[in-house]
Amino acid sequence: MQPLDTPYDVIIAGAGPVGLFLACELRLGGASVLVLEQAPDPRSRLKGLPFGLRGLSVPTIESLDRRDLLKEIEACAASKDTNAAAHWMQQQRRPAGHFAGIQFFHDQIDSARWPFRLPGPVGSLAVDMASIETVFAERADTLGVEIRRGCGVEAVDASDAGVSVRTAGGTFDGRWLVGCDGGRSTVRKAAGFRFIGTDPEFTGYSVEAELADAAELKPGRHYTAAGMYTFAAPGTIAMVDFDGGACHRTEPTRQHIETVLRKVSGIDATVNVVHIAATWTDRAYQVTDYRRGRVLLAGDAAHIHSPLGGQGLNLGLGDAMNLGWKLAATIRDGAPNDLLDSYGRERHPVGAQILDWSRAQVAIMRPSPSSRALETIIRDLIETRDGATYFAERVWGVGLRYDLGASHPLVGRSVPNFQLLDGARVNAHLRAGRGLLLDFEGNASLQALAVRCNSRIDYVAENCRARSETSAALVRPDGVVAWACDGIPDVEAAARVATQWCGEPDDAR
Repeated sequence: MQPLDTPYDVIIAGAGPVGLFLACELRLGGASVLVLEQAPDPRSRLKGLPFGLRGLSVPTIESLDRRDLLKEIEACAASKDTNAAAHWMQQQRRPAGHFAGIQFFHDQIDSARWPFRLPGPVGSLAVDMASIETVFAERADTLGVEIRRGCGVEAVDASDAGVSVRTAGGTFDGRWLVGCDGGRSTVRKAAGFRFIGTDPEFTGYSVEAELADAAELKPGRHYTAAGMYTFAAPGTIAMVDFDGGACHRTEPTRQHIETVLRKVSGIDATVNVVHIAATWTDRAYQVTDYRRGRVLLAGDAAHIHSPLGGQGLNLGLGDAMNLGWKLAATIRDGAPNDLLDSYGRERHPVGAQILDWSRAQVAIMRPSPSSRALETIIRDLIETRDGATYFAERVWGVGLRYDLGASHPLVGRSVPNFQLLDGARVNAHLRAGRGLLLDFEGNASLQALAVRCNSRIDYVAENCRARSETSAALVRPDGVVAWACDGIPDVEAAARVATQWCGEPDDAR
């Protein structure tokens, strides 16, 4: 254990999936990491099935595969039969996702319209939060991350030189602090981040209960004159009451849940026993900047929105994947001065888009004639091949692309997981969290560039089975293509891009 008088490279507030994944990314980059978590016990019934069920998007699945975590996550999902816990999976057609409860299906989607991706199955993976946290915590422990539970952040003192974090268990010093401590983030408030957005229109409820007359409620999702509810027998209920968020953060009693259920469903249902009950809202807020000096934010600490469509976890894990290697490179020295600021430049627009996606779903759910009319139009649209493909691209995250200032269709996107002729796949070459120069045609000048950047970029000179016209690609540690070319490579352009995110070549230092 690191002595208290020795600063950690990074202190992370919050040992949820985002904080743990970020800790792993930082350790891959060689940073020392302390994770502080307020809860003394990571276990919670809300993290298990059914309410802890989350759908992992395409970018998340690719990130997990690049860090050799995907097989463990898939094994957890299989062992708990998450498909059985998802009531929407009990259909003849295979559902691919939904928008405000309006489903689209795999047999409608035309993935050929995504030429920047390899042919093959695309989709999401359902897994519970408890499994995700367990896998991430085990990896963090293996990598040497220190995790202190029951040690929530109480105060933050930040300066140009570093940060000091006070907790009930003592004061800890670090060079950097990252708040991954949720929607009510203490770090965000203490560091003075500006948090703006739209206030809630409803209170949402997630309930596991025993009902006297469960047969009266129809399974599935239903819009009503007073709101919306979803029911799965024998007693799993999600419902939305458009009360302006008045009942959020209150302890919902059995009687209150029964009252809201009757109001929203229009059925005189009787709730005998409540086993689990949690509330949530559609409040949508985002910080204006993801960094203030030596304090950064990721996950729900940086942006909050309703859980409609299950985008929140994926958005937070994307933050962690983007930030981890950049902060580690900054700590190691030699990174460009503005590399860390590119975290906010790249992730803020992604977060803003998700918040608007959430708000659009709320607009359809309102109990009003105009919203019911809009719902009808969306249902017609989503039933078309073009419509289903569009919604799949958004919900699955397939269309994610950072603006890196280049026109090549791969630049700014996730590198395709090409299968090389030696049998390996590209993702396997990203396990160590380093950059990657793919040279499909064995260009001697590219090889020389790789030698110059050897301490930060791995070089792979191997052709692959299907790569379209691409002859070479420079891939960042997070798997995003920073430079690519078709035909004869412009090595000087590749060198300029490499300098932008990993500093001057070794021989220029």
